[in-house]
Amino acid sequence: MGIQGMELCAMAVVVLLFIAVLKQFGILEPISMEDSSDSELELSTVRHQPEGLDQLQAQTKFTKKELQSLYRGFKNECPTGLVDEDTFKLIYSQFFPQGDASTYAHFLFNAFDADGNGAIHFEDFVVGLSILLRGTVHEKLKWAFNLYDINKDGYITKEEMLAIMKSIYDMMGRHTYPILREDAPAEHVERFFQKMDRNKDGVVTIEEFLETCQKDENIMSSMQLFENVI
Repeated sequence: MGIQGMELCAMAVVVLLFIAVLKQFGILEPISMEDSSDSELELSTVRHQPEGLDQLQAQTKFTKKELQSLYRGFKNECPTGLVDEDTFKLIYSQFFPQGDASTYAHFLFNAFDADGNGAIHFEDFVVGLSILLRGTVHEKLKWAFNLYDINKDGYITKEEMLAIMKSIYDMMGRHTYPILREDAPAEHVERFFQKMDRNKDGVVTIEEFLETCQKDENIMSSMQLFENVI
């Protein structure tokens, strides 16, 4: 898989890889039209009980049947109802055995761990997934900004963006064709900042990020690639 133009389509790279992993491990299974009473019972008796289906349906853009199907897949991979960072890294290491996915998995885990407690509950997972798959452009871009803003101070620095790009490169870039040069992530970051850092102060704010992304046809097109996957 090539990652040319990664500085423009990093949002799609992040989400498409995440969705591919979910499908590989059965978490995004086809929506079943069978009787859902068993899934509803399981939702009420799981060790770490998620919010009720009605509340989750109100918080997300998934139907009740979609939530039940997502929960079945989540429970199959995570019987305790929780995913810790080590589990996240293990899943990605299995999916990308020829690369080092640990840093990328760390960043993505933190983006889903909304309350920062070191574990992803089903609620965290499904709310984040709803934004990525069914959210508005504004919601998706805010989620992406939060991923890149590693220390959550409201700004994306070159160091933060370079860390993200290197993590993607370490996970898959060394096995692309043609092989990317070692300095490719840094070049991507420079292009990103030339485009995003509108006042040239060395950081990218959420306002700059939103404004630039929404004017870029490549980024807008990339965001449509992962709509309606379930």
